[in-house]
Amino acid sequence: MSSGYDGSMRLALEQAALAPAHGDVPVGAVVLSATGDVLAVAHNDREGSGDPTAHAEVLALRAAAAARGEWRLEGCTLVVTLEPCTMCAGAIVLSRAARVVYGAVDEKAGAAGSLWDVLRDRRLNHRPEVVSGVLAQECSAQLLAFFADHR
Repeated sequence: MSSGYDGSMRLALEQAALAPAHGDVPVGAVVLSATGDVLAVAHNDREGSGDPTAHAEVLALRAAAAARGEWRLEGCTLVVTLEPCTMCAGAIVLSRAARVVYGAVDEKAGAAGSLWDVLRDRRLNHRPEVVSGVLAQECSAQLLAFFADHR
């Protein structure tokens, strides 16, 4: 499936490839401004930092907020290689990001439509647009290769 987000997802895949060097699951994220400029990039760093919240999405949102000088990321798009978990989905909602684009589905912990659907929960005050399946095969292959090496 080709989309207008393929280039950004490739950048997220490059970020994800950096995570295994310090023992982390290869997940990468990119935050784009409303005009499509890259505001931040990040990859999982839980093992490297010893921080349980150091998921790629949270780190990218923090860096984008710092780059903008405010916590509201209105108009921004978060591109991530794996469907966000509940923690990350909560952070995305609270950041007011306009859109989330992800590659691989996470049937065990996904919170953007597979296991839960936090991002589109009508009870919340903000619901970003969700675009799924962008370069899904490449994103899944990267994760599968990592877990095959670690089993």
